Amino acid sequence: MTVSYRIRAAKPADLPEIVDLCAEHAEFEQADYSAFGKAERLQTYLFGIPPAVYCLVVEMGNSLSGYATYSKEFSTWDAGFYIHMDCLFLRPHVRSLGIGEMLMKRIKEETRRLGCRLIQWQTPTFNTGAIKFYRRIGAVEKEKMRFYLTVE
Repeated sequence: MTVSYRIRAAKPADLPEIVDLCAEHAEFEQADYSAFGKAERLQTYLFGIPPAVYCLVVEMGNSLSGYATYSKEFSTWDAGFYIHMDCLFLRPHVRSLGIGEMLMKRIKEETRRLGCRLIQWQTPTFNTGAIKFYRRIGAVEKEKMRFYLTVE
């Protein structure tokens, strides 16, 4: 089945749909989420000069069906920069169509453009579909625990 879509950089007009995609992503990952103030903060971080985070979207027709966000981070151990992919999410109806692979291809291109050679990310252990996908494209996992500390 051939599907018509386009992967492109997010635009400010996409923010309401990106916030909706984030909410769906959080629900899928069984995480708490509030849309309050998200569009305004994303506006600052995605479209500032320079941007703090980058966002690619999957456009199908007149709506978005997925997104990926990433930022340039520093590794002291490697004494160099890498790309941290924070999110990659596709709505269920567009999964298994090769779009995730194309998103990863674009992130690889962006990784090179930003002068990096490594991409890192995490996914919940229950997300077996994503784990199979990531292994299939050649990614390897390292077991670690992620901790969260809220600073008031």
